Amino acid sequence: MIGTHAQDSFERIFFAAARTRLVTDPQHVCEIVPVTGEASQGEHVVLLTISSTQFRLLLLLHVTDDEATRAYYVGGAESAVVDAFMEFGNLCCGAMNQQLVEHFPDLGMSTPYALGSQCLPYLRELKPDHVKSYALTIDGAVRLGATLCICTHTPLDFVAEALAETHESAGELELF
Repeated sequence: MIGTHAQDSFERIFFAAARTRLVTDPQHVCEIVPVTGEASQGEHVVLLTISSTQFRLLLLLHVTDDEATRAYYVGGAESAVVDAFMEFGNLCCGAMNQQLVEHFPDLGMSTPYALGSQCLPYLRELKPDHVKSYALTIDGAVRLGATLCICTHTPLDFVAEALAETHESAGELELF
C-alpha cells in the first residue's frame, strides 16, 4: 500500500527531474500533463528502475523516432533516437534517485534498457500499488510519454520537501 503523500512525493520528484534532465538546454520548457489509460505514447519504451527494501519504482519513458525527436536528441548524428535518449533517461532517473536517497538510504538504480511499447500492458502482472502516466512536451515540439509504476513491499508513505528545479551539478561523481 502506498499513501497519498508518497504518491504526491514521487510525482513531484519525477516532475522536477524530467524538467531538468530530459531537456537538452536548461532554457527549454518541459510541460507535463497526466493522462488516463495505458495507451502507448511512443513506439519505444526506455525502462529504468529504482529499488529499495521497501519499494520498486519503474520509470518508463516513451519515445518515438520521429523528425522532431530525432532533431532534438540526435541532431545530425547517425545514432538511433532510442540510444541517444537512454542517456537522458538515465540522467532523469539519477536525479530522482538523488532526491529519494534522502528518505531511503538503501537505493539501487538500474541501467536503462529499451523495450517495444507492446510490453506496457504487462505492467499489470507486477501487481503495482500505483501507476500513473503523463504526456510530456519539450520545447513545444518534442512529444514524449512517461509512466511511473510503483510496487511496494510494505506500507509506504513519506513527504518529500519542495524541490528546486535546477540543472546545476553539485560536483558529485556518479557512475551508472
